[in-house]
Amino acid sequence: MVEQFVGNWTLVSSDNFDDYMKTIGVNFATRQMGNMVKPNLVFSMGDDGFISMKSESTFKTTEIKFKLTEEFEETTADGRNTKTVVTFENGKLVQHQKWDGKETTIEREIQDGKLTAVRL
Repeated sequence: MVEQFVGNWTLVSSDNFDDYMKTIGVNFATRQMGNMVKPNLVFSMGDDGFISMKSESTFKTTEIKFKLTEEFEETTADGRNTKTVVTFENGKLVQHQKWDGKETTIEREIQDGKLTAVRL
């Protein structure tokens, strides 16, 4: 279950991240900075059923709180306002974001004790 994500993680890989940022309109300088950052992600679960995902880096710190399968409003690190749904599928946290007629999906997975993220 999702409990396997609870704790502190340093993201070790983030596949397709530059292409993802380019597609959503992030400028070159910000993309370069984003590609260098390996954020610390802190996952926690509250008694109320909410999951917290806090991304901490020298560049920026953001936090979202959500319940699995329930849509919520998210302001992303790059300033987009999205309608987001997070699900747990096949051992992965799948974050699906929609905004301005666009959409993207981020899959986070623990492999060999390390957290990875793939932008689809």
